[in-house]
Amino acid sequence: QMQLVESGGGLVQPGGSLRLSCAASGFTFSSYYMTWVRQAPGKGLEWVSSIDSDGSNTVYENSVKGRFTISRDNAKTTLYLQMNSLKYEDTAVYYCVKGSRSWYDPPGGQGTQVTVSS
Repeated sequence: QMQLVESGGGLVQPGGSLRLSCAASGFTFSSYYMTWVRQAPGKGLEWVSSIDSDGSNTVYENSVKGRFTISRDNAKTTLYLQMNSLKYEDTAVYYCVKGSRSWYDPPGGQGTQVTVSS
């Protein structure tokens, strides 16, 4: 059974950093594009970033480009999102999902809450 478990969220001041992790199991992680999406309070799901199966290609939503870095460790079947220079508008629940920017599974895990506040 496929499982994605996000962790690493928390409360951080503007300008701070967090590193999210997503532990994957139940499928061949190294064969799939992976994606981070987020959902801010009262808003719909927003695509954030995607990475190809071997980690050689990444894409980012414009508002996070230059601040966030997606990466993966296929040996550990883990996806990461390094978030720097965090802004209030980055506050959301972050989910990792299987798939690319153009197609991805709906979030199945509980996500991890990121709150940017002073």
